[in-house]
Amino acid sequence: MQKGTSTAAGLLLGFALDRVFADPRRWHPVAGFGTAAAALEERTYLDARWAGIAHEAVAVGSVVGIGVLAARGGTIATALATWTALGGRSLARAGREMADRLDADDLTAARALLPSLCGRDPSVLDADGLARAALESIAENTSDATVAPLLWGGVAGVPGLLGYRAVNTLDAMIGYRNERYRKFGWAAARVDDLANLAPARVTGALTALLAPLVGGTPAAAWRAWRRDASKHPSPNAGVVEASMAGALGVRLGGRTQYRHGAELRPTLGDGPVPTTADLRRAVRMSEAVQVGALVVSMVVALTR
Repeated sequence: MQKGTSTAAGLLLGFALDRVFADPRRWHPVAGFGTAAAALEERTYLDARWAGIAHEAVAVGSVVGIGVLAARGGTIATALATWTALGGRSLARAGREMADRLDADDLTAARALLPSLCGRDPSVLDADGLARAALESIAENTSDATVAPLLWGGVAGVPGLLGYRAVNTLDAMIGYRNERYRKFGWAAARVDDLANLAPARVTGALTALLAPLVGGTPAAAWRAWRRDASKHPSPNAGVVEASMAGALGVRLGGRTQYRHGAELRPTLGDGPVPTTADLRRAVRMSEAVQVGALVVSMVVALTR
């Protein structure tokens, strides 16, 4: 089997594994990487950018090296790496569970679920705030948890899949602008931004094209993207959140409460604040975009 065909077949099989089994609840390789990266940080941490660059190079470089060796396993190795890197089924499941808990007026359970979706402070959020936080997380993580790993897998096979997941995990661990990580986490945040530039825009394009599936229009999604994405502090989250807001006909952004403090995010899209019905539509959109990204990634692999 040719390399591109083997990679495409592995991406398809790994995507199917994620659909059926979702993320492993125990012994997840990403959790193992996080433990190893935290142990490495104890040895590499200094309040300096160069130390963060070295930390990023060692952590990500080690994973890419493992990916190069694992790629010798062909289609099966690609499938297992794809399953490891993806989080689409778990993302959709968490979104639906959040909508169910909000519809049941169980704010305690909804607040307990929110940390599995994003890092906001659930204790200060009402039902509308929880719905908006979950929807924005669905939009952003559709790109981060599915589209990006699939595209990197299509471009670079197993090393691309595992390397991207390492980059994204490190950003979630240390890519913050707080006192400890403002310098040390700078490289992790910037590398993650670069790794997600193309995937975020593919996600935005697929969201716009598939908007009719959730009662929206491509024109509204494109308009929100062009007008609002650049207002967001993230070069990538702005694209995916604005296009999702436009596709759903809702308004995202506003005061956003994190554990470290509050931020006033720009308004994305037009219309009312999202409801649980909109959250369910966002989940359906996410699942459609994930399938679209699989097709794009397989084409990329076949034409490499």
